[in-house]
Amino acid sequence: MAINLQKGQRENINAPKFTIGLGWDTNSSSTGTDFDLDASLFLLGDNKKIVSDEHFIFYNNLISPDGSVEHTGDNLTGAGDGDDEQVKVDLSKIDAKVQEICIVVTIHESESRRQNFGQVRNSFIRIFDAATNQEILKYELEEDFSIETAVEFGRIYKREGQWKFEAVGVGMKGGLQDYLNKYQ
Repeated sequence: MAINLQKGQRENINAPKFTIGLGWDTNSSSTGTDFDLDASLFLLGDNKKIVSDEHFIFYNNLISPDGSVEHTGDNLTGAGDGDDEQVKVDLSKIDAKVQEICIVVTIHESESRRQNFGQVRNSFIRIFDAATNQEILKYELEEDFSIETAVEFGRIYKREGQWKFEAVGVGMKGGLQDYLNKYQ
């Protein structure tokens, strides 16, 4: 049975292989332009910086150098039910330098399209066991991000040899480049 988390809550991840599912719906009449939300992962070291450029996983770099993190591809519309984008993780293969995985969703070309997360609803992140497909945890963003164009959904981090997930739910007015600036 999945654990439904609230903002700030943490939970152990006991499955060595799991999939991160991210989902959202958009208000179709908001701007007259399709929304293109993008999931990105930053594989960080002890210093809270990206281990290397190749450890930034997004639609143009789908697989980490060690093969432990694999983005399954960019969904350009977010149409349909369920996960809009997924990322497969195998902790048994992850580089020892990686101590944290930051999971961010941004709105592509948000400024020119005049879009923000206030126009996005039913946003969630979930983690499910790759072997059993059983959902381990889920976090539904309930905040109204009326000016934010990027949201850190959650983070997976290593503490005393155990991997944990934290429901973050913090928005930023800015885009992917702002997160790159933060973590490079």
